[in-house]
Amino acid sequence: MAGARWNLEGRTVLITGAARGIGAESARRLAARGANVSLVGLEPQALQRVAAQCGPRAAWHEADVRDALELEAAVEATAGRFGGIDAVIANAGIGPMGTVRSIDPAAFEATIDVNLLGAWRTIRACLPQLIERRGYVLVVASGSAATHVPGMAAYAASKAGVEALANCLREEVRHLGVDVGCAYFLFVDTDLVAAADSHPALGAMADRRPPLIRKKHSVGKVAEAVARGLEERRTWIVVPGWFRAVLLLRGPLQRFARSPRDAASDLDARFQEDIANRGAEGASAPVGPGGRAATERAANRL
Repeated sequence: MAGARWNLEGRTVLITGAARGIGAESARRLAARGANVSLVGLEPQALQRVAAQCGPRAAWHEADVRDALELEAAVEATAGRFGGIDAVIANAGIGPMGTVRSIDPAAFEATIDVNLLGAWRTIRACLPQLIERRGYVLVVASGSAATHVPGMAAYAASKAGVEALANCLREEVRHLGVDVGCAYFLFVDTDLVAAADSHPALGAMADRRPPLIRKKHSVGKVAEAVARGLEERRTWIVVPGWFRAVLLLRGPLQRFARSPRDAASDLDARFQEDIANRGAEGASAPVGPGGRAATERAANRL
């Protein structure tokens, strides 16, 4: 699943969700390899800080992946600054918690809008540049694209959709010289995962996960895999490596993600209690700083 090594020196990579976590650390690693990086996200101070860490090869643009015009402006500015775009990492994402019957409908729909439609908008805006330069697309899915656990229906549905988007796109643009990769990461030590683990309902289930999937993987390890994946224009980028077997055998191994019946019942009760305490909107709001930024941006539009 790896092609010939692609020299990143002087190439331009646009990254969404670049203010923190996987996006920010990937930008730093790519800049260290000589790439120009264009950081796109919602938190201007964080974006500016990451750009400074990346050095003179970096630019940043405040843009919401839910807004096609803002994205197109960021793409145009990136191409104007660096002369074109060679690769895009569609990484922006949010993660609300809640069962299908308990989640606030607005939170569910926002997750699809950011995680799936946001990736589509990002790719559409960048495709003319990528086709011209025979570039590379990396869509950041998740282990949740392949293993579906209770309490994360919105996130899992969005990431399964992202995977399907990448798979279709790969066949559509292969003849144009563009390669498409899909990233599958499992429990990365990011602000989003930490916030999910502290959620009043879902966080209580963390210690009940099988030991194999309980381990968190460092952002640095994942970002290094992203950088190597770009250099090799990989079809799959997978952390941890053993999760590749799940992708190959996902039908039979979906049982791997099933929770004991009493665990699902307990989870349901915890979500109902959380809704009673905080209301449906508060209980199922996207978690972590990035989620708060997305929620605030949406509120400001009203």
